[in-house]
Formats: sequence, C-alpha cells, structure tokens
Amino acid sequence: MRTRDEGSAVAEFAATAGVLALLFAAVLQLAVVQHVRATAVDCAGAGARLGALAGSSPELGAQRARELLSDSLSPRYAADVSASVLAAAGAPVVEVRVRAPLPLLGLLGPARVLEVRGHAAVEGAA
Repeated sequence: MRTRDEGSAVAEFAATAGVLALLFAAVLQLAVVQHVRATAVDCAGAGARLGALAGSSPELGAQRARELLSDSLSPRYAADVSASVLAAAGAPVVEVRVRAPLPLLGLLGPARVLEVRGHAAVEGAA
C-alpha cells in the first residue's frame, strides 16, 4: 500500500535548492565586495604612507596605490586614484583617494561607486 507522502522529499528539495543556491551566491558576492573594499583601503593607505615620506611626493603615493591595485585586483580598479596634501588639525596629511567599481556580479559593476581614502602624516612636519 502506498502512502501519499512518497516522493515529497524530492519535490521539497527541488523547491528549496534554488533558494539555497541564491542565498549562497549572495553571501559569496558579499564576501567579494568586502574583499575588494579591504584591498582598496589597504592600497590607499600604503600609497599615502609612501607619499608622506620625507623626499617623496603625494603623486608617488598615488602611483604606488595604482600599482598595488593593478597587481591585487585589476587595472580597472586603479583607473581613478588621486592624492593631495591636507591640513588636518594644523599638521599636513597626505590623502590618497581611490574611486573604484563596486563589484555587483563577480568583479563587474558600476564604475567609481566605491570610494575609499588613505591618510598618513607627512614625515618631518612639525
């Protein structure tokens, strides 16, 4: 004698497998976004530290940030990098700003949406 529940496990799995796959993909994409942001912040900070060294310039810091972004992520992420010297609380500070694409599908996404900044105090400034 057959019961009415036979085969229902297969149907339940088919109904939930798609939702679980989408949830997994969303969590994975969130991890990619966080990785890209953390990498961009690190590259901006490293560029600012180089640009703040005695005998260096903010432009060298921006160039270093571009090199690190190109090597770490993609040259597309290094397209919009700028550096300037700011006066924060009376002390000069080098700021490197990175505007990069926000990865919405893999590493693809709208350009210049993700903006991060790195700061470093200028060496030898009193």
